[in-house]
Amino acid sequence: MMTVVLSKQDYDDIVAFAKKGLPNEACGLLGGVIKDGQKIVKKVYYLRNTDESPEHFSMDVKEQFAVIKDIRKNDYVLLGNFHSHPNTPSRSSQEDIRLAFDPNLSYLILSLAAAEPVLHSFHVEDGVSTKEPLVIQ
Repeated sequence: MMTVVLSKQDYDDIVAFAKKGLPNEACGLLGGVIKDGQKIVKKVYYLRNTDESPEHFSMDVKEQFAVIKDIRKNDYVLLGNFHSHPNTPSRSSQEDIRLAFDPNLSYLILSLAAAEPVLHSFHVEDGVSTKEPLVIQ
């Protein structure tokens, strides 16, 4: 299992984006490089939650295509995605697991349920969600 590496600045920006999106879930994609067994996030892409819901999210298809284009232009790879849980813990819901279509991706979930935000990364394969190492530096 790979370690996901996220800069402190990107972490802070994800938290701010998620708080701004309340009461709804916020979402986005993560681009970067894979090196020495690590997924190193180089760019966070902030997308609109087209569901506008506090309990689930969908990403705008046109925005996703624009992100993939930018990822390719920068010689990055798609590392995964993130979304927030405004009122529940940082763990994969049944819907999150069901929608996790690619076992090569990392699924970051930011909980805003407590005073202090909690961010975890998950590897989802064959209907099983496993916490994976996440380093914020």
